[in-house]
Amino acid sequence: MITHDERCKVDQMTDEERYRLLETIMEDYQHRESNLIQILHMAQAIFGYLPPEVQHFIAQKMDLPNSKVNSVLTFYSFFSTKPKGKYTVGICLGTACYVRGGKDVLNRLREVLSVDVGETTNDKMFTLEVMRCIGACGLAPAMSVNGKVYKQVNPNKVQAILGMLR
Repeated sequence: MITHDERCKVDQMTDEERYRLLETIMEDYQHRESNLIQILHMAQAIFGYLPPEVQHFIAQKMDLPNSKVNSVLTFYSFFSTKPKGKYTVGICLGTACYVRGGKDVLNRLREVLSVDVGETTNDKMFTLEVMRCIGACGLAPAMSVNGKVYKQVNPNKVQAILGMLR
């Protein structure tokens, strides 16, 4: 994964520099189709998401049809074709979290953020996602923000958690 310092450097790059970096990575992976998932991960780390022009660049450089690249990235939920917010908020809806009120927390998040699942707030601060299990079943419902897990979340705690991030 990309470190905070590397993220800052990538954020300051021009698109041309980002594409050159991606080309170098594809060369390191020898443009092999068997390495497509790793290349897509790195491309997403560089660009923040995988828009059509990045998908096309990868397909062209790897001599693959665009449909092959697109089918791989749309199959896996960790890839995004839309820009994400500064904070990715994920609510767990695995069995334990769902039974203990995860759906209510999700509804409160939708209300507070004014977005639906998979969408990003207008100010580009938050992206709302649903997760299937984040391994905090004993302290459900759980929510994660950029990988940090919040346990025993209820609708009344949502505003305070998001407020700490603004």
